[in-house]
Amino acid sequence: MSKKLEGGGLQGSSRVMLTEQKGSLSRETRETWRSVKPVLDERKLEEIEHTLALSLRSHVRVTLILFEPFGKKHLSGFVTSIHTHSREIKLQWAEEWKWLSVDDIVEAYIV
Repeated sequence: MSKKLEGGGLQGSSRVMLTEQKGSLSRETRETWRSVKPVLDERKLEEIEHTLALSLRSHVRVTLILFEPFGKKHLSGFVTSIHTHSREIKLQWAEEWKWLSVDDIVEAYIV
């Protein structure tokens, strides 16, 4: 550590500080760019719930668009279970599956 302070070490540590500052500015910038979750009207919520039920009942593939703070996430698969009390669905694709909150879904459509 003391060798870093000798012979221009201060300059090197200044660069480290600038890099750290740059990283923190990037985080601040990302915070300001964070998207706000859209408020869905009742008709849109019913449409999403109907599409999820159709996928479960008819074994058809559904594509979901999920809200995430820094963008949207697309998932496609088959609804294999719906828990109405916890508002969760189980989406399965290939040999994988994931439990998702219905409240995170902003769009659902049959492929």
